[in-house]
Amino acid sequence: MTDFPIDAMSSSPAETGLDPKRWSILLVVVVAQLMVVLDASIVTIALPSAQRALHFSVANRQWVITAYSLAFGGLLLLGGRIADFAGRRKVFIIGLIGFAAASALGGLAVDQAMLFGSRALQGAFAALMAPGALSILTLTFQDNAGERAKAFGAYGAVGGAGAAIGVLAGGLLTEYASWRWCFLINVPIALLTAVAASRVVRETRSIGKTGYDIPGAVLATAGIVSLVYGFTKAVADGWSSATTLGFVIGGVVLLVAFVVVESRSAYPLLPLRVVLERNRGGAYLATLLIVVGMFAMFLFVSYYMQGILHYSAAKAGVAFLPFALGVIVAAGMATPLVPKVGPRIVISTGLLVAGGGMLWLTQIGVHTSYWTHLLPPLIVMSLGMGLAFPALSSTALTKVRPEDSGVASSLLNASQQVGASLGAALLNTIAATATASYIASHGTSLTEEGTVHGFTVAFAVGAAILAVGAIVSALLVQGPTKVIPHSVAASTSELHP
Repeated sequence: MTDFPIDAMSSSPAETGLDPKRWSILLVVVVAQLMVVLDASIVTIALPSAQRALHFSVANRQWVITAYSLAFGGLLLLGGRIADFAGRRKVFIIGLIGFAAASALGGLAVDQAMLFGSRALQGAFAALMAPGALSILTLTFQDNAGERAKAFGAYGAVGGAGAAIGVLAGGLLTEYASWRWCFLINVPIALLTAVAASRVVRETRSIGKTGYDIPGAVLATAGIVSLVYGFTKAVADGWSSATTLGFVIGGVVLLVAFVVVESRSAYPLLPLRVVLERNRGGAYLATLLIVVGMFAMFLFVSYYMQGILHYSAAKAGVAFLPFALGVIVAAGMATPLVPKVGPRIVISTGLLVAGGGMLWLTQIGVHTSYWTHLLPPLIVMSLGMGLAFPALSSTALTKVRPEDSGVASSLLNASQQVGASLGAALLNTIAATATASYIASHGTSLTEEGTVHGFTVAFAVGAAILAVGAIVSALLVQGPTKVIPHSVAASTSELHP
């Protein structure tokens, strides 16, 4: 397995983006991305069973999700920089192996501390794996616009449908095996993917002086954790409490300090040129908003089906299958549309459609039916997501310098993971507050009605967030643009100013 530093590549098929193993590489990347996305949602339906088995509280159950997404989102930028300079294939494989080990630890957890810790470790290794995977894909498909569109269409479809597939898999595994298999299933998949990557992926790395922005990594991670924890504390302490405001304001201050540090660092964790380009910046912000808004659907529809409609875990998982299929179908439609009409129209339309479906969900009640009140809006949302995600992924990585491919990839993933953390904390807080207010006004005999009321308020807020994402896309992402061929060999001059 020979290393191929970027500046050492000579004339070869891979140099022009036509690596003969490119479709095998795409399969490896898609499997890795699917595993990362699945792991963020596969535990959603398994949570009640894990909670009963390990005896942790309702207040603590969110940390099964949040520990993963915080570690993942907080460390992604550092993981992307490590991949750029240490070698993308090497770091990708290390991430896969570590992810397998952390998954095994979670599957064997004997108490809540072991489970939460394993989830944080999964997130940390995913922060190495995910940016390596996406930057490998970016460098493999560069010069052929048609192939690039297909590759990112597949990647985007996995990103959009993966959460629903995860809920389905989690339901089936929990019902017919054990909630522990929601973690253990990752072990063979991750190890087989690592073996495949070692055989088909060539090593690439950025050259020049190597440095890691540790202060930036600390500030980014601490800022995100503080912000999310502040939203979480609002459930018990209220939005106006000193604790809530202190953590929220502290998080904002730390993130502002992170931007200041990045503007002055010799080796910035996030070179500001990556995010200040108009199209990429709009794509990152829209991705963050769509994940924050859509999180309400996955979390609260899952609890609605199991808690109010009394579905089993398996039945609830199967009920999400139309959503996954809708995303895949719409992603296939989006692939040829983006080069023709441009990403702005596709992304904005997709977000508006998804927001309309989310608003439709506000009509659910204690006695409403899946077929009339859940399935139609799920299909509408899936079509919107399927349109938006491939265009977002491709736009976020267009015209990225090779030495920035890892950090640009990690920023896209970070937008998704931070969005999941913020969505979990913010929308759960809004739903819990609305439920408590309803029960206080109407009495404890209407607990189920109060719970559903909380869900519908969260859906309305999620729809508003998706509408804001559509506006952001319309204003920041430009119209039809041509992807400029950007071969690895032709880019070496950028690595040596």
